[in-house]
Order: sequence, then C-alpha cells, then structure tokens
Amino acid sequence: MWITLIVLGAIVVFILIVAIVVIGMYNQLVTLRNRYKNAYSQIDVQLKRRYDLIPNLVEVAKGYMKHEHDTLEAVIKARNTAQAAGQRAALNPGDPQAMAALGASEGQLAGVLTRFMAVSEAYPDLKANQNMMALQEELTSTENKVAFARQAYNDSVMYYNTQREVFPTVIIAGMFNFQPASPFEIEQAEQREAPKVSFG
Repeated sequence: MWITLIVLGAIVVFILIVAIVVIGMYNQLVTLRNRYKNAYSQIDVQLKRRYDLIPNLVEVAKGYMKHEHDTLEAVIKARNTAQAAGQRAALNPGDPQAMAALGASEGQLAGVLTRFMAVSEAYPDLKANQNMMALQEELTSTENKVAFARQAYNDSVMYYNTQREVFPTVIIAGMFNFQPASPFEIEQAEQREAPKVSFG
C-alpha cells in the first residue's frame, strides 16, 4: 500500500516536473518570437519614415531635374514596391517569402536611390537647395537607423531560431508549430550599402 502511494507520488511529481519544463520551454519560444516581431516593428517604423521622405526628395528634385523624368519615376516606383513588400512583411515578420521579397525590393530601392543621387550631382542648383540638403541629411540618418534596427532584428531571429532548434526545445517547437524565422537580408553585395545621399 505505502509502496503504491510512493510510486504514484513519484509519478505525479515526475509529471509535474515534465509539465513545468514543457511550459517553460513553450513560454520561452513565445517570448523569443514576440521579441523578433518587436524588433521587426522597429525596422518598420524606420522604413515608413524613409518611404515618407522619398516623395519629398523627388518633389524637390522635380523643379531642377526636368529632363530626368524616367529617373524620378523609377525612384517612386521602387519606393512603392518596397513599401508594399514592407507592409506584407509587417503582417508576419520572419516569413521567408515576405522577408525575401522585402530584401529584394529594398535592394532595388537602394540601387535606384544611388543612381538618383548620382544623376542629381549634375545639377548644382539642386545640390545647393536647402530643402534638398535637409532631406538628404534626414534620409541618411534614417538609413543608419534602418541598418541598426535590421541588425537587432537579425540578432533576435538568430537567437529564436537557435533556441527552437536545440534539444529538447525542438520537440516543443514541433508540437506547437513554432516555425523558423527568416532574417532581413539584402542579397546583392553592392546593395547592402546604404545609398549615398550626400553632395559633399
């Protein structure tokens, strides 16, 4: 009788310990997933700021770059594509397709902005325009903030992915469908650099 109670008590204690460990691992995965989603929201804030600055930059340049209609349209088109990709990524940060599309569109936008700045070098009056200089400074600052936010996001994703892959957490991740998250990467090496926006 006593042995049966002791065995039952040991089984109950073992089940409680296992339950506490499982709950702890589950809660850790939820915390880490929320952390990388929050880190993405910081990127999203900076990207939205940049997307808002670009039309102002193009508007100021329009008055000086009348013969560069194609360049100005390319900037706005790339901005709109990147903005749409950013909105899709914001719905599910870490989703591989959304993050790949965002990385590709951001790379294209960086390339178009670099070309825009190179073309605008040929317009001395535009280079001297106070509004243009202020917008360029703000854009440069925002690019730096995007880079820092992207690094924080990628670090959070790496930590989450590592934790969901280690044993025994991998079992809990599989049971509760914790999917791997994708980092925010820009594929082409030349597009990893922030666009140069200084007329210095």
